[in-house]
Amino acid sequence: MSASDSKQNGAPKIGVYVCHCGINIAGKIDVAGAVEFAKTLPNVTVAREYKFICSDPGQELIQQDIRDGKINRVVVASCSPLMHENTFRKATKAGGENPYFFQMANIREHVSWVTTDKAMATIKAKALIAGAVHRVAHHKSLERTRVPVNPDVLVVGGGIAGIHAALTLADSGKKVYLVEREPTIGGHMAQFDKTFPTLDCAACILTPKMSAVRSHPNIILWSYSEVSQVEGYVGNFKVKVRRKPRYVDETLCVGCYECIDKCIFKKPKFPDEFNQGLNLRKPVYIPFPQATPLVALIDPETCAEFRGGKCKKTCAEACERNAIDFNQKEEIKEIEVGAIILATGYKTFDAKRIPRYGYGKYPNVYTAMEVERLVNASGPTGGEVLLRDGKKPKSVAVVHCVGSRDENTNRYCSRVCCMASLKLAHLIHERTEAEVYNFYIDMRAAGKGYEEFYDRLLAEGVHFIRGRVAEISDWATTPEEEGKLIIRAEDTLIGVVRRIPVDMVVLATGLEAQADAEDVRRVFNISCGAEGWFLERHPKLAPVSTFTDGVSLAGACQGPKDIPDTVAQAGAAAAEALALIDKGFVELEPNTAYIQDEFCSGCKTCIGLCPYSAISFVADKNIASVNGALCKGCGTCVAACPSGALQQNLFTDEQIYDEIKGVISYV
Repeated sequence: MSASDSKQNGAPKIGVYVCHCGINIAGKIDVAGAVEFAKTLPNVTVAREYKFICSDPGQELIQQDIRDGKINRVVVASCSPLMHENTFRKATKAGGENPYFFQMANIREHVSWVTTDKAMATIKAKALIAGAVHRVAHHKSLERTRVPVNPDVLVVGGGIAGIHAALTLADSGKKVYLVEREPTIGGHMAQFDKTFPTLDCAACILTPKMSAVRSHPNIILWSYSEVSQVEGYVGNFKVKVRRKPRYVDETLCVGCYECIDKCIFKKPKFPDEFNQGLNLRKPVYIPFPQATPLVALIDPETCAEFRGGKCKKTCAEACERNAIDFNQKEEIKEIEVGAIILATGYKTFDAKRIPRYGYGKYPNVYTAMEVERLVNASGPTGGEVLLRDGKKPKSVAVVHCVGSRDENTNRYCSRVCCMASLKLAHLIHERTEAEVYNFYIDMRAAGKGYEEFYDRLLAEGVHFIRGRVAEISDWATTPEEEGKLIIRAEDTLIGVVRRIPVDMVVLATGLEAQADAEDVRRVFNISCGAEGWFLERHPKLAPVSTFTDGVSLAGACQGPKDIPDTVAQAGAAAAEALALIDKGFVELEPNTAYIQDEFCSGCKTCIGLCPYSAISFVADKNIASVNGALCKGCGTCVAACPSGALQQNLFTDEQIYDEIKGVISYV
């Protein structure tokens, strides 16, 4: 008599399929013994083994048993659900049953890969199979929920990543809101002179894209603005954007500079942030000539009108278009979008955190970003590399890995510093003909054309000294060192400590997560890694997705990366948003929590615990309510509910208790 013959009509008919997975499972577990054991379990009508059950013939085996009426529940004992749960749910559905009448027993990662004793591994596999069989008998028919998707997209951050993502989406016909907190888009790339290794003019390749953003009919650009609140869920986000007052009407200003020329401050007096404080600006200013939008703004911290109220307002008198508005207030814009792309970028390491390098103490110790501005034709010196006293340096040291690969600051490699240092070494040598010394730990030139660029620097006569710099000082021990900065470092290739006197030092500072990354993370309900970078869903299989559906990452907010990788990732993030929008709807997994109204006491314990803000309180009924679209099925609320009113689909008390009973009853 077959196993199926012994079952009564109306009871679940469970099929158990044990996979060999080559020798991954069969090499450690007695598969045939596990199958014979499965036949003895209650309601099991079919038990089979197969070499690779995830293959098409293996799935067809399951489907055929369902079609023949032999089974109406499926248990597959194989690998992790993360790998193939969806595969077997589809097979169950293709056979004609509800896809959630399926349960997986992980006998590879949980048993064969971690258990050395073959007999014990087989016993453990049998226990997991018994648990799955008991559990699946209580599974209920469930359906995915379809939610329509708003076709508009929000891109946060107007660096090269945000610009590329916004243009990709806009060119495909989608409406894009691009929000940038600085007065202009462009990000760090707008401050660079050249890009490595091709030495393209950064402005020449970036500004056309900035202009395209400004003029694109599908892009609404909100500069000098920040996202203050995000509500909703994938496909239906409600976002509040705080627009800070520029005190200049964007719709009227044409960037003619008349207001700046007529400011009561005849000469610039305040540090220019765009030029790293190497020159000065007035209270009313335009960040740089190619700024987008090309609109002036007034700094209320330095403007005489805001500080004392006694300004003659000559800027307003000079503006023929009446664009100056000292009464402009902060504005809140509310928008609805279906997808969000975060491209908030990075900040550079603060070199003052390493006092022995003398930044802030010695005037001629610069950061790499400051030198980027010095070598830039639109920078404070018109592209000339000059010391603070206006002289050209005759010798320059470039110190690599400042704030990177250091247990006292950041242990990670910032990836771009080696190549950025080589670029600056080349430009400094080209502009000054100075002797340039590079102090490096390892030369990391992994990228298209990078190694060739390194070879080019060697041919140009740039010096390379392998060793971390111990100290930078002005302590001279010989007449030749008088008036110089002294670099003291161990040259690990020849095994001696060297003292190199130079006129100028460039600190290649590393990359760090933005200072407000934690605040931004909370607004968008995503996660950060240990170093503060935004965390992707999977480092290999989902590098631009986050654990919040509908929110993607682009560029260096996810981790240090160079411009080509940033642009590539921005394109991938735009593709994710397009795939979501063009589908028109999202299907939500049904493994969500739900409230049993009659048991809810209205204690609100669950509301504060939910990490996805999926639970709200219904005051007139004095009960909690779960938004199924927001719920991720983490189970936190279910475990914490003191009255047991919260349950979760696919994880009901009955299913879990019977699974435990199955495990402990057959071991």
